[in-house]
Amino acid sequence: MPELKAIGFDADDTLWHHERYFELTTASFVELLKPHVVGPHLTEHLHAAERRNVLHYGYGVKGFILSMIETAIEVTDNKVPASTIADILAIGREMLQHPVEAFPGVEDTLKSLVGRYTLILITRGDLFDQERKLAASGLAEYFDAIEIVSDKTAPVYRRIFSRHGEGAPRAMMIGNSMRADVVPAIEAGAWGVHVPSEHVWAMDLDDDPKDTSRFRRFTALPEVLPLIEEVG
Repeated sequence: MPELKAIGFDADDTLWHHERYFELTTASFVELLKPHVVGPHLTEHLHAAERRNVLHYGYGVKGFILSMIETAIEVTDNKVPASTIADILAIGREMLQHPVEAFPGVEDTLKSLVGRYTLILITRGDLFDQERKLAASGLAEYFDAIEIVSDKTAPVYRRIFSRHGEGAPRAMMIGNSMRADVVPAIEAGAWGVHVPSEHVWAMDLDDDPKDTSRFRRFTALPEVLPLIEEVG
């Protein structure tokens, strides 16, 4: 029997651009706060707020907006004007409407795998925003299952690949995040394939897995196809 039965795909910065909108919004946030804050460390305060708040608000744009507001309040010692808070909310809403642009070769890669493997979109973040991006991408038709989760851990991957395949040992997870897509998938027993993106969130960084034959790295999604043929 073929070893590979199911293939999981991350969404943000694996199928389409995502993190670059966070970076652009961060730059706008810094500009908004310039009249009220003197100092070069505003982005460090924001990233620290993100790390704290992901445990409370989860991943995604809405948690990021709350982190910007919290940061603005903290760094101005509670003196940030209401008009600036309104501006922060406005740039946050723009993020929730950004266009969805798939990376080159993504659709052709999915087309070549449809019907041969169980294809699963596995993404974390706000349900409404992730559903919006998937619909706008035009890629939903290629997936047999959609899993929007609060976080990606080894137990989560085991459950997903058992529900939609024949278990993690016969599955592969492909994504740009070492911490979320690759390391826990390998811990679950699946293949973990890293396709790095140009823009990477600091909380998605991790060391390469050690002592495993199930880790690979490619520069673009279509390059994964020979590996799939080899193991599948």
